[in-house]
Amino acid sequence: MLKKIFIVALLFSVSGLAYAQDTTKTPTENKTEIVDTNGALKKLQEDVKSLESAKSLREETDWLWTCVAAFLVFFMQAGFSLVEAGFTREKNTVNILMKNLTDFTIGSIFFWLIGFSIMFGPQIIKGLGLGSFSIADSLINDASGKPLAGKYTFFIFQLVFAGTAATIVSGAVAERMKFPAYIVFSLIITALVYPVFGSFAWAGLFGLSKGFLENMGFIDFAGSTVVHSIGAWAGLAGAIVLGPRIGKYQPGGVVQPILGHNMTLATLGVFILWLGWFGFNPGSTTSVAGGSFAIVAVTTNAAAAAGLAGAMIVSWFMFKKPDISMSLNGALAGLVAITAGCYNVSITGALMIGFIAGMLVVFSVIFFDKLKIDDPVGAISVHGICGAWGTLAVGLFANKNFGGGPDGLFNGGGFKLLGTQLVGIIVAFGWSFLMSLVVFFILKKTMGLRVSEEEEIAGLDVLEHGNEAYPVSK
Repeated sequence: MLKKIFIVALLFSVSGLAYAQDTTKTPTENKTEIVDTNGALKKLQEDVKSLESAKSLREETDWLWTCVAAFLVFFMQAGFSLVEAGFTREKNTVNILMKNLTDFTIGSIFFWLIGFSIMFGPQIIKGLGLGSFSIADSLINDASGKPLAGKYTFFIFQLVFAGTAATIVSGAVAERMKFPAYIVFSLIITALVYPVFGSFAWAGLFGLSKGFLENMGFIDFAGSTVVHSIGAWAGLAGAIVLGPRIGKYQPGGVVQPILGHNMTLATLGVFILWLGWFGFNPGSTTSVAGGSFAIVAVTTNAAAAAGLAGAMIVSWFMFKKPDISMSLNGALAGLVAITAGCYNVSITGALMIGFIAGMLVVFSVIFFDKLKIDDPVGAISVHGICGAWGTLAVGLFANKNFGGGPDGLFNGGGFKLLGTQLVGIIVAFGWSFLMSLVVFFILKKTMGLRVSEEEEIAGLDVLEHGNEAYPVSK
């Protein structure tokens, strides 16, 4: 604003000089001075136009970067599809693929219809969260209905995050949930479960009122809790209500492994997700200014590598061989864990967060098996447990030299940030798990949640979808 006032004042000053003649000079000299000042005026006008053009170019570059990042996050849907298909049995592959397709389809419609306004709209109680219900158009168009490109950019980036939260559930309930019931839950998580907590933690990103967790100083830069844990705790509720797959838990506490049918697909899926995370985390800067996206990319990659190493080492020690499924989940665990603090921790901090997440995911998978909670792909452990760990880790490893926020406990910042992070984790679990538990229970009592025993044994592909992923040529 001050710059604009200065330029306008300068223009008026120069314009005045063009008409002021020095009585001590000849008419010819005065004419020459008028020409010179008119030239200066023209130069200033050109400079103003250049400043406006440079500002517009920077703004449009930021929009482009954010959209490219959103497209990378969208591509993660392919990664989730392949990981889940590879980790489950051949006879359920089509069902897995259909659920992942449906997640983004349903999510695109209902996040636009209601979820976006709940998450980012004018709040019913200012400072709490929970925006008033409306279609997204009311927030991303101007008063005349004209689309605002910057707000559309924000919308598409948030939309792909909502799709990610929904997709996490499909892995936890794989191989035994009815497809129609899954569609209903996918609608509810993208329209209500995810946006409500998102409004507590991220509402201020849109420029309106902040949510209460934001006001407390809660840090979850790209969504370890907002996206990943919310999806995982919903998946945990679904896995509990559904019960385990037939034959998974034998008498005497014996756990019967049900191996995935294609580790090639699963590995390709993990590499796609790893690539997509370079949109997920660096893209959350939503700007190229200062190059902070490059710093975030490095911390993200460091945690992924350390996560894979941690899981591989622990599984090698426990099972006497380096386990491929645990190693793949270790990489994902590292990526999920660093998502909260990727902007606020050093490379060393990222390596430690990722390595601990990789070890943690192995113990977590075993722990849930002991509880007889059947999670075919380890989604609850990867996205829930490691998402919570990564969020808590910000309170330990945050470094004010990275992101400019407060220091964590290990850098002399005390316990305040750690306590705030813990509050966010507890609220996320309480909201997502309890709300999803109610929804799954209602679905079970109304339209039915689980396929029949005969259908589960035969496989969901043929009986639910009339198709096979690998038909045998006759």
